[in-house]
Amino acid sequence: MFQIGENIAYPMHGAGTITKIEEKEVLGEKHRYYYVSLPHSKMTVMVPVESSDKVGVRSIISSSEIDSVLKVLEADTEPMPSNWNRRYRENTERLKSGDIYEVAGVVRNLVRSDRTKKLSTGEKKLLGNAKQILESELMLAGGYSMEEADKLVEAHI
Repeated sequence: MFQIGENIAYPMHGAGTITKIEEKEVLGEKHRYYYVSLPHSKMTVMVPVESSDKVGVRSIISSSEIDSVLKVLEADTEPMPSNWNRRYRENTERLKSGDIYEVAGVVRNLVRSDRTKKLSTGEKKLLGNAKQILESELMLAGGYSMEEADKLVEAHI
């Protein structure tokens, strides 16, 4: 179980800080929730404590792991399906995994793809979400501002 003040990564939402843990009654049943403040999107989400493992909530990377993430951004572009629908589904699955290295790979591939051939509206939205997830974790792991995390990501792709 995580504690108040811990930084966690929540798949598809990004990284945030647990601000409180509270028991609430929902549909006649009492459940404990993490209240997670997401600085990148300026939102607070409630995550059920009992299902946090199942949805992929994890501790954020350490500052020493940032270089490994940046190496993923610098690596060669991976081949992607030419069919945009399959490409979108595969990238969405990679984001849902919650693995920061998978997220970095999605960001790298989509940014480079957008530079050569403009992305569809759906893929642009997916890229924006992936960048937010990646940058939010880099912000908390490295103590960066949003702007610094964005510049760091862009500089390594």
